[in-house]
Amino acid sequence: MRRLGFLIRKEFQELRRNPRMFPVIFVAPVIQLFVLGYAATTDVKNVPLTVVDADRSPASRDLIGLFEGSPYFSVARVTSRDTDIQRDLESRRTWMALSIPPEYGAMVAGGRPVTVQIITDGTDSNSATAGLAYATSLIAEDAARMAIARRPAGAPRVGSIEARIRVWFNPQLLSLHFMVPGVLALLLMIITTVLGAMAIVREKELGTLEQLNVTPLKRWELTVGKLLPFGLIGVIDVFLVVSVAVLWFEIPLRGSFPLLFGLSLIYLLCTLSLGLLVSTISQNQQQAMMTAVFFFMMPMIYLSGFIFPIENMPAVIQPITYLIPLRYYLVIVRGIFLKGVGLESFWKDALLMLAWGLTVLTLATMRSKKTLA
Repeated sequence: MRRLGFLIRKEFQELRRNPRMFPVIFVAPVIQLFVLGYAATTDVKNVPLTVVDADRSPASRDLIGLFEGSPYFSVARVTSRDTDIQRDLESRRTWMALSIPPEYGAMVAGGRPVTVQIITDGTDSNSATAGLAYATSLIAEDAARMAIARRPAGAPRVGSIEARIRVWFNPQLLSLHFMVPGVLALLLMIITTVLGAMAIVREKELGTLEQLNVTPLKRWELTVGKLLPFGLIGVIDVFLVVSVAVLWFEIPLRGSFPLLFGLSLIYLLCTLSLGLLVSTISQNQQQAMMTAVFFFMMPMIYLSGFIFPIENMPAVIQPITYLIPLRYYLVIVRGIFLKGVGLESFWKDALLMLAWGLTVLTLATMRSKKTLA
């Protein structure tokens, strides 16, 4: 244990001699959480809209007023020429267009069917789908209002079905509440994996690995001595990032923080072990960085469910996602934050993540032989 203590102290002294690392380790995750927390959202608001009003009647103005009063749309301009639609969509001045035909008011007043056209830029399919849903809802609301206004006085009301919708866990349907816990998992993976990847390979480049090889240090002592300092850094980052998520973004932490902290330690074991494994198979820091990013972190981001739902992936790809620890930690962190569930709901995910971390740590320990070859 004394030898291990000296090695851990050596790692902290190296970090202290490089003060430029401290902003990267502690400040950068917070800044990235701020940036990604606001940028990584699928909510659609203030969609710029071009309105072609060929009728110019009170009925058409009422319809336009619904879009102007909606937080989901921002009417960029109202025109009477259809040719303006293509020009605005091509130049990205607007994302959507609403075309109201001539005689719209007269047809509505006469109770005759009338068609309005909605045109959207489908380049971003997700935003286009959400925008079309909002626009369709507003038009349906206007149609229902006019149907009630045309009903004769004293006429019996026709039976209807009223849907009362209740959303659990994220009542406001804010994608921010879904994305920020995922960003927490992503930042921890990037910081700790990169630090772990530099552990052994930095010794190779500086020539100090030869000195470590002639010491009585055992392989497991070298491994633990390299991981513990970076594990402490990961723990501090957990507190920092969770504090920003709860206090600044006001993400509800409905579950147990001690449980979140304990399972985060298992996740840190996975990421640090992965970084250490990369370090043992790399010859220099540049190679370690490229290997960690392109062969491990990028596939994890795409296949973990952070961006794309795993259920929507091809059946051939879905089994591969079980080899990714980020998948399990995303389920855990989102469950604790938003659902407030306990270990009984994801103990299998925790066990699989622990098994993954121990397996990779064993491989990294076996790879970190006390030889330069």
